[in-house]
Amino acid sequence: MIGATGATSATGATSAAGPMASGRQVLVLGGGIIGVTTAYALAKRGFEVTVVERQDGVGLETSFANGSLITPSMADPWAAPGLPLKLLKWIGREESPFLVRLGALPGMMSWGLKFLANCNPRDWKRNTEVILRIAQYSQERLRALTDETGISYDQTSLGTLRLFRDEASMADAKRSAEMVGELGVPFRVLDASACAALDPALLPSLEKIAGGIHFPSDEVGDAFKFTGALAELCKQAGVAFRFGETVDTINADGRRIESVTTSKERLQADHYVVALGSASTAQLRQIGIKIPVYPVKGYSLTIDIKGWNNAPTVPLLDDGKKMGIVRLGDRLRLAGTAEFTGFDTSLNPARGANLVNGLADLFPDCPNVDQGSHWAGLRPMTPDGIPILGRTPFKNLYLNVGHGHLGWTMAAGSGDVIASLIAGEPAGIDLDGMTLDRR
Repeated sequence: MIGATGATSATGATSAAGPMASGRQVLVLGGGIIGVTTAYALAKRGFEVTVVERQDGVGLETSFANGSLITPSMADPWAAPGLPLKLLKWIGREESPFLVRLGALPGMMSWGLKFLANCNPRDWKRNTEVILRIAQYSQERLRALTDETGISYDQTSLGTLRLFRDEASMADAKRSAEMVGELGVPFRVLDASACAALDPALLPSLEKIAGGIHFPSDEVGDAFKFTGALAELCKQAGVAFRFGETVDTINADGRRIESVTTSKERLQADHYVVALGSASTAQLRQIGIKIPVYPVKGYSLTIDIKGWNNAPTVPLLDDGKKMGIVRLGDRLRLAGTAEFTGFDTSLNPARGANLVNGLADLFPDCPNVDQGSHWAGLRPMTPDGIPILGRTPFKNLYLNVGHGHLGWTMAAGSGDVIASLIAGEPAGIDLDGMTLDRR
């Protein structure tokens, strides 16, 4: 850590008043799952890393209580053919899976137009292929990381079961499954009885299910637990964490970043990584970099299910309710809905009730719903659903932003890609379609 005199430890960025960096110092802005996986990948390559995080610990914002899904099967982006008509039907309906608040419209007009422009078959297919490329690579890196570290985060590898309430929805989803299937994602189409055979907890609700699609290679796990465990390993490797410190300005000098001014002091390093989620847009705008990242609020509810003998074991995705139902040890995590309301993270009781009602529809005997913990977080969404990774016009500034609702799925791979680029190594995957200059 850097003291008031500008002195540094063996690890970390230097104070602007201190000695110049040695060529191996990296400042990572953001301590969510994206920032921490980036820090870990850099530390493994021998870099001296400092992470700046405005909260009092890691993973306390979007990574805190998200849907827990690691799902390459969900690579198809939200910007899809037919969605614009659905959005019109959902206007003003609190129970709708997508809800646009009127107050958010002025700030999202440019983003929204780009989003709608991607809602066509050609772009949807192309974007799916790009997202799947980073999602599959990231899952490989996560598995390798878990094997090498032995960290535990309530992970399971039972796949995910996507449930459908009607044949038409199932037919649409089957076409999407066939596309990702051609790109290496295995799946099985199941009738209602086969869904219940996979998870007997569904037996009482068979009449509500038209069928399902099982994606056996999907996984789940607690992203917050993972981020915390990985941060501890980072600390053991010498990574410095500066908590309770906000990023005020990124200071450029020609085509390089010269320093970052935080709420406490000015920091210098050789390389800088922006992993600030939805807050990245405003920070980068100060130095002339425009990124199409907009915050989209999602809700979750976590319930203690100790003693519930009929709790589901296979992670479920209820297509009709647009929500996930994921078991994490003795807890059940419900997550879903998309609310366009700017940076407002307040809990809307009606939106939270959608999750409760969706659970009760499938599992009316679930206990402790009234004692569950509600949460809302901001997904950093791009119009095409693809994250923005890699270099910028500034030679020593890198972006790891815009992962949307697949941040957990893409985190390990994205961090590894950024670390590779800074180290001068080839990226583990082709970054075509993922960079700042893709359009």
